Amino acid sequence: MKVFSVIGFTKSGKTTTIEAIIKELKRRNYSVGTVKDIHYRDFAMDSEGKNTYRHKEAGSELVTARGLYETDILYQYKMDIHDILRHYDHDYVILEGVEEINAPKIIAAKDIDGIEKKLDETVCLISGRISTEMLSYKGIEVINGVEETEKIVDFIEKNVFELLPNFEPDCCRMCGYDCETLCKMIIKGEKKRSDCIFSSEKIQLFIDNKEIQMVPFVQKILTNAITGVVSELNGYKKDHNVKIEINKNQKS
Repeated sequence: MKVFSVIGFTKSGKTTTIEAIIKELKRRNYSVGTVKDIHYRDFAMDSEGKNTYRHKEAGSELVTARGLYETDILYQYKMDIHDILRHYDHDYVILEGVEEINAPKIIAAKDIDGIEKKLDETVCLISGRISTEMLSYKGIEVINGVEETEKIVDFIEKNVFELLPNFEPDCCRMCGYDCETLCKMIIKGEKKRSDCIFSSEKIQLFIDNKEIQMVPFVQKILTNAITGVVSELNGYKKDHNVKIEINKNQKS
């Protein structure tokens, strides 16, 4: 799953740019998901007096509204972006306004000040309203997402990579860097996504259908432990896939 974020201030052209990108990605037969970060303190999808609101007020920790054509699941807290992305399985996921993630970012800006206030080493492209006035800024290409939609999606196809893991800085470093630093180096062209050893994982752990990320040495320990046990059983074949499920809720 390839993830990138379009960031910028209000009226900079973020949503308009994202709309154009979505349409072109879909035209190229990619599946697309989006996440919109809303910064208004009083924002709530639910409203006072609605039945779902009454459920929440009564103490329900997770409320789901199921309609004929839409299902809305309402968590009663702000979810971490990586927890949100575990619900996605698309070719591309576009984030709007999300900055706290190790992924390429596109700045949508209406002026130089709007660029400068958002510019960092994870920015790979500039777009938005200012793209009618310049072709590049400080070595970063500027593309008008509305008038040059095919060009901006060509750039995305070439430069946006599979989402990196989100390990703590001192946790993995099997590639020699923390995840944030590796992301920046990939964007600069100094490293490749394949330099992340997590790309070559051979074991996955799911708890309640949510994938749990494991650093390589934990993957190795778990792989060796499971292989050591099941290799003694009839039916085991070397290099074949092994699947184990543990249902702790099953009654005896």
